Amino acid sequence: MKDKRIFLIGLLVSIVVAVVVAQFASPNPDGLEFVAEEQGFAETATDHRLADSPLADYGENLTDNAWLNTAVAGFIGTLATLAVGYGLFWLARRSNRTASQAP
Repeated sequence: MKDKRIFLIGLLVSIVVAVVVAQFASPNPDGLEFVAEEQGFAETATDHRLADSPLADYGENLTDNAWLNTAVAGFIGTLATLAVGYGLFWLARRSNRTASQAP
């Protein structure tokens, strides 16, 4: 029961950070983009294949509300990260059990 409670508290904190704290992220370019602009090769960049996906650029094309877009993208990203992590740990635990039962 205690493990479940700790997991739920961690999930809640992660979602609050992703939804609320992400709203205060800097709108300025990141380090790589800044250097590309400073060195004069930023205009050679091209979009990747998923640039038009719903959650690209913090979901900026989901609605007309930028706050809501960032909140939804953060929430979905947190749940997706949790699902991938859980799946990997589940597979590792399963393979460990199989290996320990081998003759």
